[in-house]
Amino acid sequence: MVSYDRLWETMKKKNTSQYRLIKYYGVSAGQIGRLKKNMYVSTHTIDMLCNILQCRVEDVMEITLNNLSSDEV
Repeated sequence: MVSYDRLWETMKKKNTSQYRLIKYYGVSAGQIGRLKKNMYVSTHTIDMLCNILQCRVEDVMEITLNNLSSDEV
């Protein structure tokens, strides 16, 4: 499962708002909505956010693995 909770924490640390991302950096409101819902966004969007915030991918998103048994893999 993908979580973008780290993005909001990083934005707070970097003093960057959602409004700023939309108004000054051209991030679409739709993309912000998808990030809020932990939905799929492209690697281009992740790259753009990392460049804007001057951070690593790990500062934007986290992936947790589902508990699959060895029979399911």
